[in-house]
Amino acid sequence: MQAIILAGGKGTRLRAEVPDLPKPLAPVAGRPFLEHQMAYWVSQGVNRFILSVGYKAEMIVGSIGARFCDAEIVYAVEDQPLGTGGALLYARAQLKRNQVFLVVNGDTFFDLPLSDLARFHEEKQSDWTMGLFPTRDTQRYLGVTLDDDGRMASLVSRSVQNEIWANGGVYMISPGVLDLIAERFKGEASLEGEIIPALIELKAAIYGIHHNGRFIDIGIPDDYRRAADALRLKH
Repeated sequence: MQAIILAGGKGTRLRAEVPDLPKPLAPVAGRPFLEHQMAYWVSQGVNRFILSVGYKAEMIVGSIGARFCDAEIVYAVEDQPLGTGGALLYARAQLKRNQVFLVVNGDTFFDLPLSDLARFHEEKQSDWTMGLFPTRDTQRYLGVTLDDDGRMASLVSRSVQNEIWANGGVYMISPGVLDLIAERFKGEASLEGEIIPALIELKAAIYGIHHNGRFIDIGIPDDYRRAADALRLKH
């Protein structure tokens, strides 16, 4: 299995904690957060990573290198900020074609077993499957609207509910689905704000899988400081 990690953001909100490092290299329990992510996904069966990098890309390349454990690493380096959606479309050129692939956010960790995700994706004959986690932070995270079969109808930015199922930043994507919108989005684009809504509009088969695994977001200082305790990973 190959995986794209979207690791190109500036991490402005985290600058007070890690002023000299790109966010994926923020140290957590003695090692870069990015290494925690990759170690988990290697344990799940990922053997090739495409790291989508931009801000301080040379530091990430220098730190991580060309291999991690037994996994190959290649890089998609942005010349200018592309946003999460633009970065995904740019990084797909590095994919081995005609294979289902994984996409994960570079500043979050979601303990969603790859076998469960792959099984659900295949059973639903999904074009794009999104991992969903439960949260009460309805102002920070995007909730989703699913039909009775688990197919996604929309992303919902705010909710009055006490708890929602929110986008966990882990996606399994079938080859070819991005071709539907690649010509429409050139340059900077948002994954949640533009790419996914466009695919829903085109009736792509997008599904959400519910999972109660650990979810960690290091995007803001308070959560970053809690990450070391939360990341008790079994590599």
